[in-house]
Amino acid sequence: MSAGRKPLSSYRRIVVKIGSALLVDRNSGLKSGWLASICADIAALKAQGVDVLVVSSGAIALGRTVLRLPSGALKLEESQGAAAVGQIALARAWSESLSRYDIVAGQVLLTLGDTEERRRYLNARATINQLLKIGAIPIINENDTVATSEIRYGDNDRLAARVATMTGADLLVLLSDIDGLYTAPPHLDPQATFLETIPAITPAIEAMAGGAASELSRGGMRTKIDAGKIATSAGCAMIIASGKSEHSLRAIGESARSSWFAPSATPVTARKTWIAGQLQPAGELVVDLGAERALASGKSLLPAGVVAAKGTFHRGDTVAIIGSDGLEIARGLAGYDADEARQITGRRSTEIEAILGYAGRAAMVHRDDLVVTRPFGQGIANHNSEEEAAHA
Repeated sequence: MSAGRKPLSSYRRIVVKIGSALLVDRNSGLKSGWLASICADIAALKAQGVDVLVVSSGAIALGRTVLRLPSGALKLEESQGAAAVGQIALARAWSESLSRYDIVAGQVLLTLGDTEERRRYLNARATINQLLKIGAIPIINENDTVATSEIRYGDNDRLAARVATMTGADLLVLLSDIDGLYTAPPHLDPQATFLETIPAITPAIEAMAGGAASELSRGGMRTKIDAGKIATSAGCAMIIASGKSEHSLRAIGESARSSWFAPSATPVTARKTWIAGQLQPAGELVVDLGAERALASGKSLLPAGVVAAKGTFHRGDTVAIIGSDGLEIARGLAGYDADEARQITGRRSTEIEAILGYAGRAAMVHRDDLVVTRPFGQGIANHNSEEEAAHA
C-alpha cells in the first residue's frame, strides 16, 4: 500500500460511484452477479462501521435494454423515457440485493440544480444524512427523466464528488472500466505509464485525461479528474479503480491496482467547498498577473486587476476567475452584476461610486467568497508586475 493510503475500513464515510458498463450489459441487461458482489462488499464495510453511499449510473442503459431500444444514440425524449423505466428497475435491483444483508436502500434523485443552488443543496444534504443516520444506504443518481441538460452533458463522476463534499465523506471511489490514471490513454499509447499515487492535481495531471472509455458511460477520464479536484480540495481522498471484476471494493482493500489521489492538507470550509464545486459558473472574470498574485496571498479580487468580465451573471452568482494564461485559477461569488462589472473593470475601487452612481463593494469578489482552485505558479511564469500595486 503506497504512502498516504489506508484500508477502506478505516475511513469514516465512503462514496462509491459505479459506471453504467459495470452494471448493465448491452445485450442481457442487469449484471446481477456483479451487483450481488458489490453489495456484499458494501455490507462488509457497513459492518465495520463505515458509512457507504452509492452513486449509481445505469438508469438509461438499463431502461433501453428493458424497452429493447435499438443501439446507437438516443433522442432526448427516448433517453428520458429509458431513464424513467430504468430508474424503477435499478432501484428495485439495489433494494433486493442489499436486503439480503438486512440493509435498506433509499433512492435519491438529484439534478445539477440540486447541488448548485444553495438552499436545495442543503436540503439534499439533510435528506442523505438522515438516511445514513437511520442505517440506510443512499442510492443516488441524476434525475435524468427531467434534467435535460444532464442527459446531454452530465456525468456521475462529478455528481459523486459533489455528494462526497456535500456529506463530508473522506473517500471517493470511482469504479469504472479503467484501473486508474495513466500518463496517456493506454488504449491509444502502449507506452503510457500508470500512476499509482497523485499527490496533487496539477495542470500536467489534467493534461493526461483522455476521452470516454465506454459507450455506455458519459464520463471519461476528464470528468474523473474534475471530480478529483472537487473532492480533494475539500479534504476527501479519491481512488480510481477498475470495477470489471466482482468484489471490486474488496479487491481495492487487497491492494488491487488503482490510482490514489491525496486529499488537500488544507481543505476549504464547507461553504467554500460548495463554491469550488460549482459545475456551471455563470460567467468569467479574466484577471492580470498582479491579481493572480494577490489572490494567491489571500486577498480579495479588486476591479483594478480584472481585464474582462464575460457572460451574463448577477451578484451572488458563481464566476470562474481566469488567469493570464487562459486557465481557471479560482472561483467565487460575484459582487456585481455582469453589466456593472464590465463598467468598473480595470478601475480603482475609489472610482466605483462615480462610475455606477452608488458606493458599491470595494471588491469584485471578496476573499470570504473566493476559493483558489489552482495554486499560483502552476503553469504560469513567476515574474514581478507593477499591477500588484493595485492589490496592495
